[in-house]
Amino acid sequence: QVQLVESGGGLVQAGGSLRLSCAASGRTLISIGMGWFRQAPGKEREFVAAIRWSGGSTDYADSVKGRFTVSRDNAKNTVYLQMNSLKPEDTAVYYCAARLIGYEYKYWGQGTQVTVSS
Repeated sequence: QVQLVESGGGLVQAGGSLRLSCAASGRTLISIGMGWFRQAPGKEREFVAAIRWSGGSTDYADSVKGRFTVSRDNAKNTVYLQMNSLKPEDTAVYYCAARLIGYEYKYWGQGTQVTVSS
């Protein structure tokens, strides 16, 4: 099984940056995909970004393109979400998730709070 632990959240001013980390333990096979999701108060969970362990191909929500970058360090079994030019609307709990390619996200971290002040 895959265990995920997010870290790096906090309070930042609008226009600032944060880097979130997701440490994975257990299975990190070539067919594993990692995703970042977020959920703001009163809103549904939404997709933010994703990356494949094999090849490192990425995908981003339109709302974060050009501002966020997802990456991974295979040796450290860690994925990152670099968030720049943060906006108050980015405020949410950010979750790391994992899946087998072609299947729904099955494994989830505990979440880390990101708060962007204006």
